[in-house]
Amino acid sequence: MYNITINTNNYDVVPENGQNHAGTVNGNAYEMDMAQKDATSWVVKKDGVENRVEIAHLDTDNKLATIRINGRKYTLKIQDQFDQLLKDLGMENMAVKKISEIKSPMPGLVLDILVKEGDEIKKGDPVLVLEAMKMENLSLIHI
Repeated sequence: MYNITINTNNYDVVPENGQNHAGTVNGNAYEMDMAQKDATSWVVKKDGVENRVEIAHLDTDNKLATIRINGRKYTLKIQDQFDQLLKDLGMENMAVKKISEIKSPMPGLVLDILVKEGDEIKKGDPVLVLEAMKMENLSLIHI
């Protein structure tokens, strides 16, 4: 069983016999045909309607995906029964890394600090502006 959030709507999906082509969504049966076109796109036929589905971005660490269906963009968050069990046990944030120090990639002068103590930052967030060799560099967090 999977809990899938599409934009802000939640769906409980139970594939039939471990396949994605049939099963139930929120207790309602579904069946569809899928044909993969290339590495990131499929043609999905459901109820006689053919849809082109493309994966625009995939974040496997956080189980997030951005897809396009017939050109319309959707954000998906996928959780399986193990994610739900970790949440029930209060362990859903076990993958969070705590960093106590940040090292500069080069010697330089710190011009501006963009975060304050206690702020939660994510991979790719800007942290500070560093001047090295008369050039300003925006330092990002790399985890």
